[in-house]
Amino acid sequence: MAQKFVSATISENQDESSLPVLEGTLGPPAVDIQSLYSRHGLLAYDPGFRSTASTKSAITFVDGDKGMLLYRGYPIEELAERSDFVEVAYLLMNGELPTPAQRAEFDLLIGQHNLLHEQVLSFYRGFRRDAHPMAVMVGVVGALSAFYHDVMDIRNPEDRSRAAVRLIAKMPMLAAASYTYSMGRPVRYPNNRLDYASNFQQMMFGIPSEEYVPDPVVARALDIIFILHADHEQNASTSTVRLAASSGANPFACIAAGIASLWGPAHGGANEAVLKMLTDIGSVDNIPKAIARAKDKNDPFRLMGFGHRIYKNFDPRSRVIQGQARKVLAHLGKKDPLLEIAVRLEEIALQDEYFIERKLYPNVDFYSGILLRAMGFPMNMFTAVFALARTAGWVSHWLELQQESHGIDRPRQLYVGPTLRHYPAERAPRS
Repeated sequence: MAQKFVSATISENQDESSLPVLEGTLGPPAVDIQSLYSRHGLLAYDPGFRSTASTKSAITFVDGDKGMLLYRGYPIEELAERSDFVEVAYLLMNGELPTPAQRAEFDLLIGQHNLLHEQVLSFYRGFRRDAHPMAVMVGVVGALSAFYHDVMDIRNPEDRSRAAVRLIAKMPMLAAASYTYSMGRPVRYPNNRLDYASNFQQMMFGIPSEEYVPDPVVARALDIIFILHADHEQNASTSTVRLAASSGANPFACIAAGIASLWGPAHGGANEAVLKMLTDIGSVDNIPKAIARAKDKNDPFRLMGFGHRIYKNFDPRSRVIQGQARKVLAHLGKKDPLLEIAVRLEEIALQDEYFIERKLYPNVDFYSGILLRAMGFPMNMFTAVFALARTAGWVSHWLELQQESHGIDRPRQLYVGPTLRHYPAERAPRS
């Protein structure tokens, strides 16, 4: 039986006092240290927040030891198999799966708000053609706050909901436009006869003056990618969104901050790194050499896409994405040598004691880049697709945070700089 905690004891000289221990519905309990400084003059030191629960949340639960990911209690594998991204977005935002009537209304709202203002489209021409799509998205999403003053009252629940829907609705056109602009092609507008994933595909890859006919197998695989990436608890970008939101910043600014955080190669850019690694390995014959290098602590080479900051067991999303990669490649009649390298690399690594002892299993990034490449997405759009999907989670956390009352987030620090010193009297004053 698991040990139950009521409080945690702090001993100071001969005095002892206690801090309450809070229990969630799942996961480990948390010591409530809110009074640690005011009562004891102490700070908690936790670089990277590895052992810190920064908030209470009912949206997503990750159990890294069991390889579990739940959206509002639903296993990610079940949602990927039976749901679609728009339904998952509604679930994350509202806490429950929609009724047929609620789903119809939500679809209608997405369709009503999926266009970008024509003046927003003019911003794209201010960027270089070779600008990274994420650089464009950070700028354009932030600029949306200049156009939608009607949803800027974050104290109004209706305004908050409308802003969240607008962001989910507009992100496909916004991301697709960053690609078509770089290619010198005109922007394509949403087609509300298509589902969310198919609509994004036609805005990305449609040819001017031609009707785009989406491939249902590819569209479904893309929708599953969106589902798998929709949320992942208090990761770096989500925490960035919540930190920005705690100041009362408008939702567009908060999501722009999240996009900037996601852009980092250790976060949203990891699948690009996997593809580059597989390309560098070059062939199945070179895998043993690559594994030997990865195990050599003096060699800077690392196997990208293995292991995870949270998952100490397998990443439940990785099996889903691997199956979709195989399915799409078979459907399209493609034979991607990088997939062959990836599959064989996984097989060999998972039989190696070095990886078994360290629980280094493939994560979602290991196969997602291969799948996106098979769909025709260029590598610099991988993180943009991730941002599109993660917007559903970001706005859900933004909405949830508005119900909290702890005020602006303000982490403390353990100061290690110089102690008090005075400006030298002999230095000449500035004129």
